Amino acid sequence: MAQFRLPKNSVIGVGKNYPAPAGAKDVRTFRIYRFDPESGQNPRYDTYEVDMASCGPMVLDALIKIKNEIDPTLTFRRSCREGICGSCAMNIDGVNTLACTRATEDVKGTVKIFPLPHMPVIKDLVPDLTNFYAQYASVKPWLQTRTPAPPDRERLQSKEDQEKIDRPAACILCACCSTSCPSYWWNGDRYLGPAALLAAYRWIVDTRDEATGERLDALEDPFKLYRCHTIMNCTEACPKDLNPAKAIAEIKKKIAERKH
Repeated sequence: MAQFRLPKNSVIGVGKNYPAPAGAKDVRTFRIYRFDPESGQNPRYDTYEVDMASCGPMVLDALIKIKNEIDPTLTFRRSCREGICGSCAMNIDGVNTLACTRATEDVKGTVKIFPLPHMPVIKDLVPDLTNFYAQYASVKPWLQTRTPAPPDRERLQSKEDQEKIDRPAACILCACCSTSCPSYWWNGDRYLGPAALLAAYRWIVDTRDEATGERLDALEDPFKLYRCHTIMNCTEACPKDLNPAKAIAEIKKKIAERKH
């Protein structure tokens, strides 16, 4: 079971139970992590029985139904419902994933829902991603050039060069990868984590970018980069089927090649 950053000496208690309405035809049980740091109370589990006969197929559909019809105090993030924005990333049945793309029927038994592991919790299923976004910004995820742009066209690259950045650029910053990484759990203040390093790699291999040397210099650090021990949790967790671990290995390889 994934671990979470809780107040010191706190325990997770058993909270409220919300039974299914009379006449429910297809009942599924959802056990959801509840915690409001401002309340002064310990975290708890609340249990909800949902009639899936009147609910959409995804876990996010069930969460929305719970909030709309059962318990309006439940707090979570969501936006696009299409696996694009990354807002509804959470830990479902022990796996970091997107609630909008995880089908309830794919979870056996009680559906257990937690916030992303080892992140400070703002409330319930909403983690504080301030540090995560700051790390992403620190790799300067934008095109850096010195030469003037062509006066009559964009900066062009070949189809083959574009394909190098196609998959890394598909990252939606959901944080599923970084929060599945034990190295990030214990060194999140100094290790940039898989998501930020995948973003760094995307610009390092972009043939239009002219700051490759500076980017590699900035990453050559015992903690920023080399806390990665190739555990591969990040690649396993990515809901977009990206490979942050491979990108990190490629960055290490490029740094090593500069020294020979």
